[in-house]
Amino acid sequence: MARSPPGPAPPTRGCVPAPPPHRLRALAHAWLDEDAPWPDAAAAAAGDTATRAELLSKAGGDPGGVLAGVPFAEAVFGVSGCRVTWRVAEGAALPPGRAVVAEVEGPAAGVLAGERVALNILGRCSGVASMAARAVGVARARGWAGVVAGTRKTTPGFRLAEKYALGVGGADPHRGGLGGLTMLKDNHRALAAAAGGFEQMILGVRRAGGFTRRLEVECSSAEEALAAARAGADIVLLDNLAPQELHAAAAQVKAAHPRVMVEASGGIVLETLPQFLGPHIDVVSMGCLTHSAPALDFALRVLEP
Repeated sequence: MARSPPGPAPPTRGCVPAPPPHRLRALAHAWLDEDAPWPDAAAAAAGDTATRAELLSKAGGDPGGVLAGVPFAEAVFGVSGCRVTWRVAEGAALPPGRAVVAEVEGPAAGVLAGERVALNILGRCSGVASMAARAVGVARARGWAGVVAGTRKTTPGFRLAEKYALGVGGADPHRGGLGGLTMLKDNHRALAAAAGGFEQMILGVRRAGGFTRRLEVECSSAEEALAAARAGADIVLLDNLAPQELHAAAAQVKAAHPRVMVEASGGIVLETLPQFLGPHIDVVSMGCLTHSAPALDFALRVLEP
């Protein structure tokens, strides 16, 4: 893949490592295959003429827009035989109005082939990063220093990019999939009788997961959370509790098990987030950061020779 020359220094906001090159290339190939599974006659007609184009953000007056998705978009253009020079750094605030964020150079057919896929990536990732940055800003403005996190409520086939974008916006991606952090949820609890009860299920999961894997247990009351902590949970997830009930349950867990982390989740959005921040809450996870983040608008403009 063609590499871009060094761009502006990265900002301090939520910079996260990019996925390894082989994963970026594999995703780029898959996304391009989806968009162009057969020859594109229009791109073929343009041929291999050396072409330059400007990649524009169209954020308008929307405050808080954050650029994200640079490694993925660059991989798409790289697979298409193009090179990208970025004018705005990953994680930086997008300029107001129509602004050039990058320049793309390469064969005309390659520029056209990568155009829509790269724009979709940047729009989706920047939308997620922007909403994550707003959520973290809400938490910090209220003096809460805990973790704002996403969830597994992501787009199939695009999870890695969305998890990466959460990090760019300053939020924690949460677990990448079922093979990471082990989590027992309400549906596991419904099946616990076959395992000899829920506490026996927790003990069995701890043995099966080994010493390297942490265990989180979803709970709907203080009683369930205390039982899970006694049985060996590293993290208790207090799900769908009203704020007053949540903070009381979290205080009980911390009093009895100070090393157990407490996560709050369940329908939390930007407007209600302040109600769920408290001294006994370590993590607030928000599915809306991915499933409800509006995409930002980007465009590509080919420059005449």
